[in-house]
Amino acid sequence: MDEMLDTTAQVAVDTARAGERLDRATVLLWPGVGLRGRRRLIEAGGVLVDGRPRGAAYRVRAGEILAAASVDRAEAAFAAPDVPVLFRGAAYAALSKPAGLHSAAIAHGGGESLEALLPALFPDVPALLLSRLDRLTSGIVPVAFAEAAAVRYRALENAGAVEKTYHCVVHGVVAAPFVVDYKLDMADRAKTRVRFRAQPDTLRHTSVSPLVREGGISLVACRIAKGARHQIRAHLAAAGHPLVGDPLYGRGEEGGLFLHCAGLSCPVLDVTDAPPWTVAEAAAAAEAKGKGAK
Repeated sequence: MDEMLDTTAQVAVDTARAGERLDRATVLLWPGVGLRGRRRLIEAGGVLVDGRPRGAAYRVRAGEILAAASVDRAEAAFAAPDVPVLFRGAAYAALSKPAGLHSAAIAHGGGESLEALLPALFPDVPALLLSRLDRLTSGIVPVAFAEAAAVRYRALENAGAVEKTYHCVVHGVVAAPFVVDYKLDMADRAKTRVRFRAQPDTLRHTSVSPLVREGGISLVACRIAKGARHQIRAHLAAAGHPLVGDPLYGRGEEGGLFLHCAGLSCPVLDVTDAPPWTVAEAAAAAEAKGKGAK
Protein backbone atom coordinates (compact mmCIF):
# COMPACT_ATOMS: atom_id res chain seq x y z
CA MET A 1 0.00 0.00 0.00
CA ASP A 2 3.00 2.35 0.36
CA GLU A 3 2.90 3.07 -3.37
CA MET A 4 -0.55 4.62 -2.95
CA LEU A 5 0.70 7.27 -0.54
CA ASP A 6 2.46 10.44 -1.60
CA THR A 7 4.21 11.69 1.53
CA THR A 8 4.87 15.07 -0.13
CA ALA A 9 1.26 15.71 -1.13
CA GLN A 10 -0.61 18.79 0.01
CA VAL A 11 -3.93 20.34 -0.88
CA ALA A 12 -6.00 23.36 0.10
CA VAL A 13 -9.44 22.83 1.62
CA ASP A 14 -12.11 24.27 -0.66
CA THR A 15 -15.45 25.71 0.46
CA ALA A 16 -17.27 22.49 -0.43
CA ARG A 17 -15.34 20.61 2.27
CA ALA A 18 -15.31 23.36 4.88
CA GLY A 19 -16.62 22.00 8.17
CA GLU A 20 -15.82 18.39 7.25
CA ARG A 21 -13.98 16.11 9.67
CA LEU A 22 -10.28 15.76 8.98
CA ASP A 23 -10.52 11.99 8.52
CA ARG A 24 -13.08 12.59 5.73
CA ALA A 25 -11.24 15.51 4.14
CA THR A 26 -7.95 13.64 3.87
CA VAL A 27 -9.40 11.59 1.03
CA LEU A 28 -7.97 14.49 -1.01
CA LEU A 29 -4.49 13.40 0.06
CA TRP A 30 -5.02 9.63 0.04
CA PRO A 31 -7.85 8.65 -2.33
CA GLY A 32 -6.68 5.03 -2.28
CA VAL A 33 -6.93 4.65 1.51
CA GLY A 34 -10.18 3.87 3.31
CA LEU A 35 -11.64 5.91 6.16
CA ARG A 36 -10.30 3.62 8.90
CA GLY A 37 -6.83 3.73 7.36
CA ARG A 38 -6.88 7.51 7.13
CA ARG A 39 -7.82 7.71 10.81
CA ARG A 40 -4.84 5.57 11.74
CA LEU A 41 -2.56 7.69 9.58
CA ILE A 42 -3.81 10.84 11.29
CA GLU A 43 -3.31 9.27 14.73
CA ALA A 44 0.26 8.41 13.72
CA GLY A 45 0.97 12.05 12.80
CA GLY A 46 0.84 11.48 9.06
CA VAL A 47 -1.06 14.68 8.22
CA LEU A 48 -0.64 18.34 9.17
CA VAL A 49 -3.20 21.14 8.98
CA ASP A 50 -1.46 24.44 8.28
CA GLY A 51 1.68 22.84 9.65
CA ARG A 52 0.10 21.51 12.87
CA PRO A 53 -1.08 18.02 13.79
CA ARG A 54 -4.81 17.71 14.37
CA GLY A 55 -7.11 14.91 15.49
CA ALA A 56 -9.38 12.92 13.20
CA ALA A 57 -12.48 14.79 14.45
CA TYR A 58 -11.03 18.24 13.71
CA ARG A 59 -13.32 20.28 11.44
CA VAL A 60 -11.33 21.70 8.54
CA ARG A 61 -11.76 25.26 7.30
CA ALA A 62 -11.70 26.65 3.79
CA GLY A 63 -8.19 27.66 2.77
CA GLU A 64 -6.37 25.47 5.27
CA ILE A 65 -3.54 23.41 3.82
CA LEU A 66 -3.62 19.66 4.41
CA ALA A 67 -0.16 18.17 4.02
CA ALA A 68 1.03 14.59 4.23
CA ALA A 69 3.90 14.10 6.67
CA SER A 70 6.48 11.36 6.91
CA VAL A 71 6.19 9.17 9.98
CA ASP A 72 9.11 7.27 11.44
CA ARG A 73 8.25 3.63 11.81
CA ALA A 74 9.00 1.97 15.13
CA GLU A 75 11.12 -1.13 15.19
CA ALA A 76 8.96 -4.16 14.50
CA ALA A 77 7.55 -5.78 17.62
CA PHE A 78 5.82 -8.69 15.89
CA ALA A 79 7.12 -11.33 13.52
CA ALA A 80 5.61 -14.47 11.98
CA PRO A 81 6.69 -16.71 14.90
CA ASP A 82 4.54 -14.53 17.19
CA VAL A 83 1.39 -15.60 15.32
CA PRO A 84 0.47 -19.27 15.90
CA VAL A 85 -1.19 -21.12 13.02
CA LEU A 86 -4.07 -22.92 14.72
CA PHE A 87 -5.22 -24.79 11.63
CA ARG A 88 -4.24 -25.10 7.98
CA GLY A 89 -6.23 -26.88 5.32
CA ALA A 90 -6.37 -26.78 1.54
CA ALA A 91 -8.64 -23.73 1.31
CA TYR A 92 -8.62 -22.16 4.79
CA ALA A 93 -6.45 -21.51 7.80
CA ALA A 94 -6.90 -19.96 11.22
CA LEU A 95 -4.40 -17.77 13.06
CA SER A 96 -4.15 -16.60 16.67
CA LYS A 97 -3.61 -12.85 16.58
CA PRO A 98 -1.79 -11.40 19.59
CA ALA A 99 -3.12 -8.29 21.31
CA GLY A 100 -1.37 -5.13 20.15
CA LEU A 101 -1.20 -6.15 16.49
CA HIS A 102 -3.48 -4.57 13.90
CA SER A 103 -5.38 -6.98 11.68
CA ALA A 104 -5.35 -5.08 8.37
CA ALA A 105 -2.28 -3.52 6.79
CA ILE A 106 -2.14 0.28 6.82
CA ALA A 107 1.00 1.85 5.42
CA HIS A 108 2.74 5.15 6.19
CA GLY A 109 2.84 4.88 9.96
CA GLY A 110 -0.36 2.92 10.38
CA GLY A 111 1.37 0.30 12.47
CA GLU A 112 2.26 -3.34 12.16
CA SER A 113 -0.41 -5.74 10.98
CA LEU A 114 -1.32 -9.38 10.74
CA GLU A 115 -2.04 -8.89 7.05
CA ALA A 116 1.55 -7.78 6.42
CA LEU A 117 2.80 -10.98 8.05
CA LEU A 118 0.73 -13.29 5.83
CA PRO A 119 3.46 -13.76 3.17
CA ALA A 120 5.87 -14.92 5.88
CA LEU A 121 3.28 -17.20 7.47
CA PHE A 122 2.19 -18.71 4.14
CA PRO A 123 5.07 -18.21 1.69
CA ASP A 124 3.75 -20.81 -0.72
CA VAL A 125 0.28 -19.39 -1.38
CA PRO A 126 -1.52 -16.00 -1.38
CA ALA A 127 -3.59 -15.58 1.79
CA LEU A 128 -6.59 -13.34 2.46
CA LEU A 129 -7.89 -12.22 5.86
CA LEU A 130 -11.56 -13.12 6.30
CA SER A 131 -12.22 -11.00 9.38
CA ARG A 132 -10.59 -8.44 11.62
CA LEU A 133 -10.07 -8.06 15.33
CA ASP A 134 -9.44 -4.77 17.11
CA ARG A 135 -5.77 -4.10 17.80
CA LEU A 136 -6.30 -4.69 21.54
CA THR A 137 -8.25 -7.93 20.99
CA SER A 138 -6.53 -11.29 20.67
CA GLY A 139 -7.65 -14.57 19.18
CA ILE A 140 -8.83 -16.36 16.08
CA VAL A 141 -8.65 -14.75 12.64
CA PRO A 142 -9.69 -16.93 9.67
CA VAL A 143 -7.77 -16.89 6.39
CA ALA A 144 -8.64 -18.05 2.86
CA PHE A 145 -6.19 -19.15 0.20
CA ALA A 146 -8.31 -18.15 -2.80
CA GLU A 147 -10.93 -15.54 -3.59
CA ALA A 148 -13.51 -18.26 -4.23
CA ALA A 149 -12.96 -19.60 -0.71
CA ALA A 150 -13.30 -16.08 0.69
CA VAL A 151 -16.58 -15.60 -1.17
CA ARG A 152 -17.90 -18.89 0.23
CA TYR A 153 -16.99 -17.90 3.80
CA ARG A 154 -18.69 -14.52 3.49
CA ALA A 155 -21.80 -16.21 2.10
CA LEU A 156 -21.84 -18.48 5.16
CA GLU A 157 -21.53 -15.39 7.39
CA ASN A 158 -24.44 -13.70 5.66
CA ALA A 159 -26.51 -16.86 6.06
CA GLY A 160 -25.85 -16.98 9.79
CA ALA A 161 -23.83 -20.19 9.51
CA VAL A 162 -20.72 -18.79 11.24
CA GLU A 163 -20.59 -18.63 15.05
CA LYS A 164 -17.80 -16.73 16.78
CA THR A 165 -17.27 -17.17 20.50
CA TYR A 166 -15.39 -14.57 22.50
CA HIS A 167 -14.28 -14.88 26.10
CA CYS A 168 -14.12 -11.61 28.01
CA VAL A 169 -13.96 -10.40 31.56
CA VAL A 170 -16.54 -7.77 32.50
CA HIS A 171 -17.39 -5.66 35.49
CA GLY A 172 -20.36 -6.78 37.54
CA VAL A 173 -21.96 -10.11 38.28
CA VAL A 174 -23.50 -11.90 35.30
CA ALA A 175 -25.77 -14.50 36.87
CA ALA A 176 -27.79 -15.64 33.85
CA PRO A 177 -27.57 -15.63 30.05
CA PHE A 178 -28.92 -12.62 28.16
CA VAL A 179 -28.94 -11.16 24.66
CA VAL A 180 -28.03 -7.59 23.69
CA ASP A 181 -29.86 -6.54 20.54
CA TYR A 182 -29.23 -2.79 20.48
CA LYS A 183 -28.56 -1.11 17.14
CA LEU A 184 -25.03 0.20 16.64
CA ASP A 185 -24.04 3.37 14.81
CA MET A 186 -20.48 3.17 13.50
CA ALA A 187 -20.55 6.09 11.07
CA ASP A 188 -17.82 8.74 11.13
CA ARG A 189 -16.56 8.13 14.64
CA ALA A 190 -13.87 6.14 16.41
CA LYS A 191 -16.29 5.07 19.12
CA THR A 192 -19.31 3.03 18.13
CA ARG A 193 -22.53 4.62 19.39
CA VAL A 194 -25.24 2.44 20.86
CA ARG A 195 -28.82 3.21 19.84
CA PHE A 196 -31.04 1.87 22.59
CA ARG A 197 -33.57 0.28 20.28
CA ALA A 198 -33.78 -3.24 18.94
CA GLN A 199 -31.78 -4.32 15.92
CA PRO A 200 -33.99 -6.68 13.86
CA ASP A 201 -30.96 -8.32 12.20
CA THR A 202 -30.07 -11.19 14.52
CA LEU A 203 -26.63 -11.43 12.90
CA ARG A 204 -25.80 -8.25 14.84
CA HIS A 205 -26.98 -9.52 18.24
CA THR A 206 -24.63 -10.49 21.10
CA SER A 207 -25.52 -13.54 23.19
CA VAL A 208 -23.88 -13.53 26.62
CA SER A 209 -23.43 -16.55 28.93
CA PRO A 210 -21.74 -16.51 32.36
CA LEU A 211 -18.74 -18.81 32.87
CA VAL A 212 -16.87 -17.80 36.04
CA ARG A 213 -17.47 -15.21 38.74
CA GLU A 214 -14.66 -13.76 40.84
CA GLY A 215 -15.61 -10.99 43.24
CA GLY A 216 -17.14 -8.12 41.32
CA ILE A 217 -16.14 -9.33 37.87
CA SER A 218 -17.34 -12.12 35.58
CA LEU A 219 -15.84 -14.19 32.81
CA VAL A 220 -18.46 -14.52 30.09
CA ALA A 221 -18.76 -16.12 26.66
CA CYS A 222 -20.14 -13.83 23.96
CA ARG A 223 -21.46 -15.39 20.77
CA ILE A 224 -21.93 -13.37 17.62
CA ALA A 225 -22.56 -14.22 13.98
CA LYS A 226 -21.43 -11.62 11.47
CA GLY A 227 -20.59 -8.94 13.98
CA ALA A 228 -19.86 -5.23 13.69
CA ARG A 229 -16.99 -2.96 14.74
CA HIS A 230 -16.63 -2.92 18.54
CA GLN A 231 -19.90 -4.87 18.80
CA ILE A 232 -19.07 -6.82 21.95
CA ARG A 233 -17.30 -3.94 23.65
CA ALA A 234 -20.14 -1.47 22.97
CA HIS A 235 -22.96 -3.94 23.67
CA LEU A 236 -21.55 -5.12 26.99
CA ALA A 237 -20.85 -1.57 28.16
CA ALA A 238 -24.39 -0.53 27.22
CA ALA A 239 -25.72 -3.51 29.18
CA GLY A 240 -23.89 -2.28 32.28
CA HIS A 241 -20.95 -4.68 32.05
CA PRO A 242 -17.96 -2.87 30.49
CA LEU A 243 -14.95 -5.02 29.71
CA VAL A 244 -11.99 -4.93 32.07
CA GLY A 245 -9.12 -3.08 30.39
CA ASP A 246 -11.28 -1.30 27.78
CA PRO A 247 -9.91 2.25 27.32
CA LEU A 248 -12.81 3.33 25.08
CA TYR A 249 -15.95 1.87 26.63
CA GLY A 250 -14.70 0.96 30.11
CA ARG A 251 -12.28 2.10 32.77
CA GLY A 252 -9.02 1.45 30.92
CA GLU A 253 -7.30 -0.74 33.50
CA GLU A 254 -3.67 -1.62 32.87
CA GLY A 255 -2.91 -5.13 31.70
CA GLY A 256 -4.61 -4.99 28.34
CA LEU A 257 -8.14 -5.59 27.09
CA PHE A 258 -9.54 -8.86 28.41
CA LEU A 259 -11.27 -9.85 25.16
CA HIS A 260 -10.28 -12.91 23.15
CA CYS A 261 -11.84 -14.70 20.17
CA ALA A 262 -11.78 -18.24 21.54
CA GLY A 263 -13.87 -20.16 19.03
CA LEU A 264 -14.99 -20.11 15.42
CA SER A 265 -17.39 -22.71 14.10
CA CYS A 266 -18.83 -23.00 10.59
CA PRO A 267 -19.05 -25.62 7.82
CA VAL A 268 -15.50 -24.86 6.60
CA LEU A 269 -13.69 -24.15 9.90
CA ASP A 270 -13.99 -25.37 13.47
CA VAL A 271 -11.24 -23.90 15.66
CA THR A 272 -10.69 -23.07 19.32
CA ASP A 273 -8.02 -20.95 20.99
CA ALA A 274 -7.60 -20.47 24.75
CA PRO A 275 -7.21 -16.89 26.04
CA PRO A 276 -3.64 -15.82 26.87
CA TRP A 277 -4.82 -14.34 30.19
CA THR A 278 -6.62 -15.56 33.30
CA VAL A 279 -9.60 -14.27 35.26
CA ALA A 280 -7.25 -13.76 38.22
CA GLU A 281 -5.13 -11.39 36.11
CA ALA A 282 -8.23 -9.43 35.14
CA ALA A 283 -9.32 -9.26 38.77
CA ALA A 284 -5.91 -7.95 39.77
CA ALA A 285 -6.05 -5.28 37.05
CA ALA A 286 -9.54 -4.19 38.14
CA GLU A 287 -8.52 -4.11 41.79
CA ALA A 288 -5.39 -2.06 41.05
CA LYS A 289 -7.45 0.49 39.11
CA GLY A 290 -9.97 0.69 41.94
CA LYS A 291 -7.28 1.39 44.50
CA GLY A 292 -5.75 4.02 42.26
CA ALA A 293 -9.06 5.84 42.05
CA LYS A 294 -9.33 6.28 45.82
